[in-house]
Amino acid sequence: MADLQLEDLHGSLTDRALNSMNFLNEVANHYPDAISLAAGRPYEEFYTLEDLHSYLDTFSRHLRDELGYDEASVRRTVFQYGRTKGIVHRLVARNLAIDEGIEVDPEAIVVTVGCQEAMVLVLRALRADPSDVLLAVSPAYVGITGAARLLDLPVLPVAGGSDGVDLEDLVAVLKSARAEGLRPRACYVMPDFANPSGLSLELETRRRLLEVAAEQDLLLLEDNPYGLFPAAGVDRVPTLKALDTDRRVIYLGSFAKTALPGARVGYVVADQTVASPDGSTGLLADELSKIKSMVTVNTSAVAQAVIGGKLLENGCSLVSANQRERTVYAANLRAITDGLAARFPGGEVTWTVPSGGFFVVVTVPFPVDDALLEKSAQEYGVLWTPMSHFYDGDAPVNALRLSCSTVTPAQIDAGLDRLAALIADQP
Repeated sequence: MADLQLEDLHGSLTDRALNSMNFLNEVANHYPDAISLAAGRPYEEFYTLEDLHSYLDTFSRHLRDELGYDEASVRRTVFQYGRTKGIVHRLVARNLAIDEGIEVDPEAIVVTVGCQEAMVLVLRALRADPSDVLLAVSPAYVGITGAARLLDLPVLPVAGGSDGVDLEDLVAVLKSARAEGLRPRACYVMPDFANPSGLSLELETRRRLLEVAAEQDLLLLEDNPYGLFPAAGVDRVPTLKALDTDRRVIYLGSFAKTALPGARVGYVVADQTVASPDGSTGLLADELSKIKSMVTVNTSAVAQAVIGGKLLENGCSLVSANQRERTVYAANLRAITDGLAARFPGGEVTWTVPSGGFFVVVTVPFPVDDALLEKSAQEYGVLWTPMSHFYDGDAPVNALRLSCSTVTPAQIDAGLDRLAALIADQP
């Protein structure tokens, strides 16, 4: 028998980040009767199977009527292997211009298998030497830290603070890393309603972050899955990429929250130029496509066609396509924060009040871990996410994350009652 030892496999397989992703994705399946305030999945009550057929038909007509494809070319485009960088890149570029004010050459876009692949491609390209490191605003999404671990790229945390990023700490971490002979390649940041903190960067903070990146010769990896979902009465703030005049920002995009997660379609905007030893230059996107060709070959053409059809049916604006969802998320977010205020009028339990997105962080006077989560699910019937999953190390974290995206107001009310009972029963 070809039995293997775990210690003989890649070290990332025992890393907390990789275990966290599977745990967080699957915990709800183990407790189907518990109310889940853990899942960051989008609201699904507006999905219909008929839409999938409509999107495919719309995209096929686009190929015929707008791009001039004959029937054989339409079939080949949807059924066959496709262009490594994607077949909906022009529609993605149109969407970015309409919704985000980002003007980008479609050739600078690589359509990926979810945003997770986009992260892997970018980090693989940037990790050229053992001295290379990634910075990430902490607490950080486990997907980025897990991807970095797979590529043997150390992650250095940067304090988030009350503003979403502590710029003084960012500079301090950069200087300390360089003094130790390390080479910081980029800083990962989620400026809009971040997962898990729920915090956002104000406009002035975004501008100053871009200035610091230029001063320190640093790339920024901007991840923006939640930017279309500000709370009621809150205006959207321009993305870092929209403000970027120096090509400092590599933009990571996803259609999981704004279209449908089952398609597994994301993208990366990598319009930075790359100089070759022979003096020629190209786009970073072209270099990423080389890596992609060895990882997934290409992103499913059928999945891209579905996303392309949804974009076309909404004039390439996902802002307009998500008005119903935005209303649901805003109401649910308010229900969670108001519900917490009603149940915890004292000062020992505190929480964030985000200006949009899916997540609220609750701070409690005791450590929160996976064992407490399992107790909560089994004995109290409510699921949430321990914030310890979003930090490196084993230090206790007295906080948990609640999500508002897949529940009804009645479920929120019942779930918060159960959470309050759990908190009250802790020694």
